[in-house]
Amino acid sequence: MLGSHLRPSERYVTVVYESLQVAHSSAVDRVADELRRALFAGELQPDAPLRELALADALEVGRSTVREALALLVADGLAVRIPNKGVVVAMLSADDVRDVCRSRAVLEIAGVRAWPTAGPQARESVREAVAAYALAAASGTATADLTEAHLAFHGSLVGLMESPRLVAFAETLIAEIRLALARVDRARRNAGEQAARHRALLTLLERGAIDDAAHDLEHHLAHGETSMMEALGHRPTRRG
Repeated sequence: MLGSHLRPSERYVTVVYESLQVAHSSAVDRVADELRRALFAGELQPDAPLRELALADALEVGRSTVREALALLVADGLAVRIPNKGVVVAMLSADDVRDVCRSRAVLEIAGVRAWPTAGPQARESVREAVAAYALAAASGTATADLTEAHLAFHGSLVGLMESPRLVAFAETLIAEIRLALARVDRARRNAGEQAARHRALLTLLERGAIDDAAHDLEHHLAHGETSMMEALGHRPTRRG
């Protein structure tokens, strides 16, 4: 057993240290979760400053806990650290939205076209993601959870290529648009319609209508880009 060769005092120190570390991480996670909730609920707007002292007072925790929680948000792409300004809520420019959405389209459409050769688990992940989003949409879940389910579906399409590197790249893109999509989900309130579109796409894949599925997804993503641009106050891109 791990640590069985240690003297009793050494084993005791190890256990105490690990317990303290878990408790500390839990506090940081709770603060990060509350900040994520506020971000997804629209209580904290893009480019708003996230000040350590004010947050520590409001949440009744230490500044070091807030500092580590903010680091998690930065890692998630929900906030950015600006020299001489501190941490602020992330704000995508129009060029950022266009670039991220078109990069996603390349990956997700390639994933759809990989359906015929994808393994059983990759296909099942898509089915599960469609079902999970439909359940979230029907239950009126919080915006944060709905957005996560929405993005999980799109991530499952990239997973059809069964490439860990492409999946990891897709996750970095998803992190960038998570807040923008949450704004869209709050504004549109059409989760049921989105769930129906996801089911329709899956039906096309199950039938082997790969070209139709790819075309449907391309249209869906283009509409999503327009919605995000509008939600962020940018001029939508005109498609010729």
